[in-house]
Amino acid sequence: MMRKYVLEYKEIVVYAVMAVFIGLVVGLLDTLFGKVLLFISDFRDNHIVYLIPFLSLAGLFIVYVYQKIGKDTNKGMSLVFAAGNEELQEIPKRMIPLTIIGTWITHLFGGSAGREGVAVLIGGTFSHAIGRKIPYKNASKIMLITGMAAGFGGLFETPFAATFFALEVLVVGKLEYLALFPALIAALVASSVSHFLGLEKYSVHLDVAVSMNSQTIVKTVVLGVFFGIVGGLFAYLLGHAKQTIGKKIPDLSKRIFFAGIVTSVLLLILHMGRYSGLGTNLIAASFNGESIYSYDWVLKSILTIITLAAGFQGGEVTPIFSIGASLGVWLAPLFGLPIEFVAALGYASVFASATNTLIAPALIGAEVFGFEYLPFFLLAVCAAYVFNGNHSIYGGQKNLF
Repeated sequence: MMRKYVLEYKEIVVYAVMAVFIGLVVGLLDTLFGKVLLFISDFRDNHIVYLIPFLSLAGLFIVYVYQKIGKDTNKGMSLVFAAGNEELQEIPKRMIPLTIIGTWITHLFGGSAGREGVAVLIGGTFSHAIGRKIPYKNASKIMLITGMAAGFGGLFETPFAATFFALEVLVVGKLEYLALFPALIAALVASSVSHFLGLEKYSVHLDVAVSMNSQTIVKTVVLGVFFGIVGGLFAYLLGHAKQTIGKKIPDLSKRIFFAGIVTSVLLLILHMGRYSGLGTNLIAASFNGESIYSYDWVLKSILTIITLAAGFQGGEVTPIFSIGASLGVWLAPLFGLPIEFVAALGYASVFASATNTLIAPALIGAEVFGFEYLPFFLLAVCAAYVFNGNHSIYGGQKNLF
């Protein structure tokens, strides 16, 4: 019996040491990826007319590189989920540079996409390779989750949300508590590294007076239902679009070329690139009192779905944040609540709905907008989670319900 406990503590120490190492490396990679992406986004915004028309050609280049070097790595996050659910023994390490470069190119030429998928993929791929060398049961899975937490935490600098996102995203209805300690360590280390190296963290000082009374509780829950429906619809339409366009145009080169042309035209005629890239412009506008149109969240959803369904590289989460925030701005006057407050609820709740996760979205709301609002985030996120139709942007996510 004593030997068993010694081995258990020995494992904990090994995982903790590995978590620190993973956090350091992934934090560095996240910083490189994130800083270059921000530079590219600024450069694109200043040269919209000269770059967006070439999105389709950029897509052809991405496909060419993947076909020559990447092989099956264009499946991206699906491979990480397959490894996490023990359906794949090894994640190709060449996926890290290919996904980073593909995402940079997508954003440079105006594709509407996110970045979290790349960060989680970086962490998961790197840490899974380490876990396969550790001679303990479930080591590869524990390390994979640890790396996913480091990737998310290093990019967004929200370590608590990152930890629980990694724990709950692989399988709906099951938390991988064995990975809790190393995942938290890796997320904290990666977040600290990226912050130290100057990677920009998005946070808002949400200074609004909202009382926790029966009226506000009901309004918050109803808002959560709206956000849940929107997030679930986004996830469903994204999955449906990928399947449909894949069947209609099975040749990836043709698919990305023609979809790239359509996307370029739409991006240019719809407010000259307003819906390009991450959507951070919409997020900033939502909390800075700038113009948000009632249809912003709809157009950002459509263009993100087209971009990702076509085969361009990037994640979904930051566009989802922008969809939720801009939708919240539109809904706030209807509910008689402060605009910034409802935008913050949308930011967290649409993320919860679209990813089919519960704890992480509430925590990311608290880490970005302030822990004093955590009870409201919990209310809205719970409602969104229940009313998302059980859909998820991650096709590889397992569901126990």
